[in-house]
Amino acid sequence: MKPETVFVDTNLFLRYLTNDVPEQADAVERLLRRAMAGEVHLLTNELVIAEIVWTLESFYKQSRKDIMDKVLAILNTPGLEVANGTVVLQAIVWYMEKNVDFIDAYNGAWILAQGLHAVYTFDRKHFPRLEGLRTFMPGE
Repeated sequence: MKPETVFVDTNLFLRYLTNDVPEQADAVERLLRRAMAGEVHLLTNELVIAEIVWTLESFYKQSRKDIMDKVLAILNTPGLEVANGTVVLQAIVWYMEKNVDFIDAYNGAWILAQGLHAVYTFDRKHFPRLEGLRTFMPGE
């Protein structure tokens, strides 16, 4: 029998990754163990990952390296699926290596995943750092 698929929200990941509420972190760990055992299939999306990145960066003041490690752990958790996981993977690598905002990195990775190679933007800071993208301003 196929396990039920259940969506996992941002706050569960944050409790687990920060352990700021130990009882909740323990409950999330038990849920992740159930997923690893195939008892439940967990699903989350790229907006949850973006919220995790933003919260860890802005509220918890964690380094980009620590944030990348945490996102990679999420992406590599058996029984847990991240929608557009390959795009999220490229985004978190660019976020770290190119020092760009996660959302810009995600959008760049998404653009390339769509088979596109150009973007109109007024952002001359982040998009030009992403390999494979050409940036244009309207009117150019």
